[in-house]
Amino acid sequence: MSINPFKKIGIGVTFSPNLNANIYEASRLSLMLQSKLVLIHVGEKTSEKERQFQDIIEPFVKDGLNFEIVFKLGNPVDVILSVSKEKQIDLLILGALQRENFLKYYVGSIARKITRRAECSLLLLIKPSLERVQCQHIVVNGLKDPKTKQTIDTAFFMAHHLKSDKITIVEEINQHEINVKVDDDKSMRKANVLKERIRLREASRIKEIIKKIPEDYTKNIAIKSQPIFGKQGYSIGHYAQIVRADLLVMNAPSKMTFWDRLFPHDIEHILTELPTDVLIIQ
Repeated sequence: MSINPFKKIGIGVTFSPNLNANIYEASRLSLMLQSKLVLIHVGEKTSEKERQFQDIIEPFVKDGLNFEIVFKLGNPVDVILSVSKEKQIDLLILGALQRENFLKYYVGSIARKITRRAECSLLLLIKPSLERVQCQHIVVNGLKDPKTKQTIDTAFFMAHHLKSDKITIVEEINQHEINVKVDDDKSMRKANVLKERIRLREASRIKEIIKKIPEDYTKNIAIKSQPIFGKQGYSIGHYAQIVRADLLVMNAPSKMTFWDRLFPHDIEHILTELPTDVLIIQ
């Protein structure tokens, strides 16, 4: 936990209305985590472009930001992924659309395509800001999965450095685990008893993960465990939206097939309609 998992941060930069805000967000995070920042521009290198990027980032350079600008021609997805690999980027920041219709979802936006193929962790920003907005509440998935311990560890690492006040660990439980047909009071009581047993089991599992996190990363943070019975991916995204979380931290998806993309599940629900900024841990 004392080791920074994000020693090198990358961000794709284009001359869009959010250019300054995206660079400001990435620069602030890089300074907080004491990481190097790599700006990736898909396009030809010119002295004018370089000067514009340097002018935007200058206030953070004065604060000690270590940065590099990379220019490369080609397909945006391929360029961003190849540069991320060449520069050994640990965390790639992307601006993303908050809503995508079915056609856009099916074809795939740049952010979605990169999310599916990236070998590093990703931070999807939906509302970048020139002024820092305090990250107060982080929601993190706690589903039973080999990747989950690392994801929860990273959520506490981020909370510590972002000075967050609260972390909620959401255990999404498949409704199929309640294998009881409810048609009268007796079956309802049986289903409720079974749900309570599952809640206790999940709470115990999460407690064991948190016990192994250094106290420096857990103190001064309100920690809540929240079991939810429902569809994986959709449930946690809806929950993060309802509680107005500032950051949702998720496991990286497994390799997806064509059918996974056509019929969304797990993290694909999150990518379809981003409820907040999303950090995907690889």
